[in-house]
Amino acid sequence: MCFDDYDVVIVGAGFFGATIAERVANDLGKRVLVMDKRSHIGGNAYSETCPETGVEVHKYGAHLFHTPNSLVWDYLNKFTSFTDYKHRVFTSFKQQVYMMPINLGTICQFFNKQLSPDEARALIAEQAAELGGKAPQNLEEKAISLIGRPLYETFIRGYTAKQWQTDPKELPESIITRLPVRYNFDNRYFNDAYEGLPVDGYTAIFERMLKNDLIDIKLGVDYFDVRSNISKEKLVIYTGPIDRYFNYAAGELKWRTIDFEPEVLNLGDYQGTSVMNYADEDVPFTRILEFRHFNPERNYQTEKTIIVREYSRFAERKDEPYYPVNTNDDKRVYLDYKAMTDKESNVIFGGRLGTYRYLDMHQAIGAALKTYDVEVKKFFTT
Repeated sequence: MCFDDYDVVIVGAGFFGATIAERVANDLGKRVLVMDKRSHIGGNAYSETCPETGVEVHKYGAHLFHTPNSLVWDYLNKFTSFTDYKHRVFTSFKQQVYMMPINLGTICQFFNKQLSPDEARALIAEQAAELGGKAPQNLEEKAISLIGRPLYETFIRGYTAKQWQTDPKELPESIITRLPVRYNFDNRYFNDAYEGLPVDGYTAIFERMLKNDLIDIKLGVDYFDVRSNISKEKLVIYTGPIDRYFNYAAGELKWRTIDFEPEVLNLGDYQGTSVMNYADEDVPFTRILEFRHFNPERNYQTEKTIIVREYSRFAERKDEPYYPVNTNDDKRVYLDYKAMTDKESNVIFGGRLGTYRYLDMHQAIGAALKTYDVEVKKFFTT
């Protein structure tokens, strides 16, 4: 493979890489090579149609687009329009179903009494008082400070332990701050101003972003098999695991991966909603996705449905890493790698894997747009 014809080599065809590629080609008029070791573009946001049901399936787990950032929203609307889908989640615990995130309805149902917002706040404050004003030091303490121990042990502890394969006491408190707690009956999962699903699916977004004669795409290519052929003067955007880039010189970072178990059922509706979490620790999977409910506007047939059970576990080197575990030890290892990146000339690290950060899709796009403005354009103008 000859790299001399390209101005930029981008490793990874997910949102970070695709955004940089689109900007470089359409704004700067430079030639771009996008490579990915997978057989498709789109990274973890890739979606495809199930041949048995005709239902669009997010191959690597549910991807719900939402953002408070109007710049990101306007940018992505150049490549797709969005449905008015509003994400709502339910949780199963001991054969009972509750609304998530925790809201006034969840609290009333759990404690089996009707509570006003002020009464619910007082009850939760009383249960959260066990910390005695101590600043939370981990996920468990942060959760207890937000919702008290009974709700934490029911809805958060078991699910989190399964999801992260890590004791919640060892996880950073920042993870739980992503989950809102509401003292009203609003059961929307996200608070963001902009939310929806792409009308034509996620893969169509990437096809439109990368549709430029200046962009070439090479799939099924492992960057590490061809890295030695790329000139040190060439700009490289790397979005793979940062520890893999440096051949684990500072140690292995811990990642969480997911095993997906799809099943086609001969019925029209399995669970009545798109996502059902399972908080019981003795249930091996974390949640069940039923993809037909992500697109109620589509005229899907009603004879069959497809569900996917998700099983979370630690990633090994052969696995696809999805989420950084980010314990204190991981943070120290990452800082070593971050120092190494500063010594890499003409290489920009980005995306969830390249920066060891838990980035949502809109955050990856926002980071890519900023990286393009601050670093990539500067590379070609200096």
